[in-house]
Amino acid sequence: MVISIIIAAFGGGVVRGLVGFIKHQYSYKNVGFNLPYFFVMVFLSGVIGALTAGAFNLSAPLALIVGYAGGDFLESIYKILVKKVSL
Repeated sequence: MVISIIIAAFGGGVVRGLVGFIKHQYSYKNVGFNLPYFFVMVFLSGVIGALTAGAFNLSAPLALIVGYAGGDFLESIYKILVKKVSL
C-alpha cells in the first residue's frame, strides 16, 4: 500500500510537470526549455506529495492530487523568491 501511495504521488508530480511543459510549449515562442529544472521540479513535487500523503495517511488517489499540487506549490515559491510573473 505504501508503494502505491509513493508511486501515485510521483505520478502526480510527473503529470504536473508534463502539463507545465505542454503549457510552456504552446504559450511562448522561441523560448528554451530547461530540462534539468524540469526533472528537479518533477522529483521535488513527487517528494512533497509522498511526504504529505504519508503524514496525513492519504489514499493513493489523494496522493496523486497532492503530488500534482506539490508542483504548483514549488512554482509559486519560485515565483515569489525570484519575483517573476512566469517561468
